[in-house]
Amino acid sequence: MRHDTISGHPKRCPAVLVHGWRSHPGIWNRLTPGLLSAAVPFWNFDHTAMQDAGTEAIATALQDYIHVKRRETGYGGPVDIICHSMGTCIARYLIEVLDGDAQEEDIRFLVGIGPPNNGSAMAELFNDPDMGPDVIQSLAGVFVPQDYDPADDVIVQEFRPGSRTVAALQAAGIREDIAYRIILAANFTATPAFFPAFDGRTWELAPDGEWRTTYAGDGIVPHSDSYLPGAGFDILPEDPGNLARNPEDYCHIGLARNPEVVARVMEYIVNPDARPARISPEPLSASAETFAQTPPRR
Repeated sequence: MRHDTISGHPKRCPAVLVHGWRSHPGIWNRLTPGLLSAAVPFWNFDHTAMQDAGTEAIATALQDYIHVKRRETGYGGPVDIICHSMGTCIARYLIEVLDGDAQEEDIRFLVGIGPPNNGSAMAELFNDPDMGPDVIQSLAGVFVPQDYDPADDVIVQEFRPGSRTVAALQAAGIREDIAYRIILAANFTATPAFFPAFDGRTWELAPDGEWRTTYAGDGIVPHSDSYLPGAGFDILPEDPGNLARNPEDYCHIGLARNPEVVARVMEYIVNPDARPARISPEPLSASAETFAQTPPRR
């Protein structure tokens, strides 16, 4: 039997939670209490056991997981997909590449928190023969394991800009039947504690192919990596004073648990008509010298 409501709430679509690269389902422990309070069912996809798998394999596993949950619950209506970091690209690969032509997966909207939609500048930087070793050393024990070797990391190799995986996503494009919401952070106040490993900045691959740093990013993912034509964007914090109070909450590692991010995700889930701060018409990027002086867009 097909049911399009859960727990008596016709607008409470299940939320499918997708964690990122080398992460785990526990990153949603600040979001799930809000989902429970709002009677929003959630399906927490765990792909920690697939660290040696590629994008297509994990995306297929996500698809299978959603199908299993539908059978278990008897629910046949739309779902919302909430993702952090590379989890966004996994979900996009499912709905745009694997299911793009058939469009059999019923998705209301996708929320991506700090996603590398255009490939990851950090993945490319890891592989840079001159700069890579120092960058990896700076992040050892913080974002990557000790003795990390990017050559052995399938996902990192697949999400270098210009890879076949990134090209497949760009060729597919977003689906018109799905609302896309991208939530980003920026170091508006140039606070070093935002991400101490890089003095509060984010590495970015400039259009001329040179490396540069910017405050328009979350320490790991620059805004230029996240740009997605037609998607709605929120750039947090709305109050730059939050960076003085809790700067670490706005870096990439802390974003999924950030109270402001959680509140924004809940707003989209409970009120699907909520509008993002902007629909970006051009790549989101800015120089390190000017971005910190730019107020957040409301």
